[in-house]
Amino acid sequence: METNHQTMRALLQRSHRGPKDLILTSDRRRPTPGPGEYLIRVGAAGVNFADVMQTRGTYGGGPQAPYVAGFEAAGEIVGVGPGVETPLQVGTHVIGAGPGAFAQYMALPAAGALPVPSGWTDAEALGMVLNWATALAALRPLGEIKPGDTVLIHAAAGGVGQAAVRLAPHYGARVIATASPAKHDAVRALGADEVLDSTRPDLAEEITRLTGGVDLVLESVGQATFKASLSVAKPFIGRVVVFGAASGDASLTTHDLVFTHQVQVKGLHIGALASAAPSIYRSLFTEIGVLIATGVYPPGTPQVHPLGDGPAVLQELEAGQTRGKHALDPWR
Repeated sequence: METNHQTMRALLQRSHRGPKDLILTSDRRRPTPGPGEYLIRVGAAGVNFADVMQTRGTYGGGPQAPYVAGFEAAGEIVGVGPGVETPLQVGTHVIGAGPGAFAQYMALPAAGALPVPSGWTDAEALGMVLNWATALAALRPLGEIKPGDTVLIHAAAGGVGQAAVRLAPHYGARVIATASPAKHDAVRALGADEVLDSTRPDLAEEITRLTGGVDLVLESVGQATFKASLSVAKPFIGRVVVFGAASGDASLTTHDLVFTHQVQVKGLHIGALASAAPSIYRSLFTEIGVLIATGVYPPGTPQVHPLGDGPAVLQELEAGQTRGKHALDPWR
């Protein structure tokens, strides 16, 4: 439903007590695009684990409550703020990230916004600037993937995990994936060579038995898998790219790196990459354009929920009960 011109529907996070304190409001003031921003009419907003972390106040540099939640959205440009370099036209559909995505309208930083691929819906484009860009960055510029590598992908049924499982074989790698047992068939269907239960006590031993050591690990689980990730990476040449800690933080000491696990550990946050290494970030999207054109990256198939279901979806994500990409429709 359209609301009046000044207000809009949005999901407001009121505390740092988790998703249950996310409430639907219909009288939030519609944003005005500031310098370097587009105003977009949100067609679909992506749900990410970082949203769960924000509701708990554990996301680095996250906003203080109360705030409009969400930070990934695709939609139609309906306004352009001052100082946008080479702006896209009003009416263009874009995908991007910024604060306040779980709403009918959001002010989106123009610098990181990309046109929705031709023929794709807003919902189908979700994941491009976060999940796919993160997976590609972890595999290519940071992971230095090459044909013949063995890649271990944790949380392989999640948004980044699924993208990585699709991408790694395209670059000639063998994929060992971990996920909870109910999700194994889905992960295998995406192209994983082996799928293991991430909670099995002998995880590291089993991976080593299957592989003799892996060249690259995509580590987003943290505490529950970090030790196994370090121990299965090949000494000296093995890379462990860390971009999340869904099960809690894990620690690593200089003593570990010198005497126990002589591996290359690399940190990744896609937003930080965009601002600190813009040329690497831009190269990701050149590559993503090629992957879309060649069909390696197909349109997304997120499960789209009404905006009011956002708190329940985030609680399911926090509990590990979701698979694949989820999205919210702020007009439903």
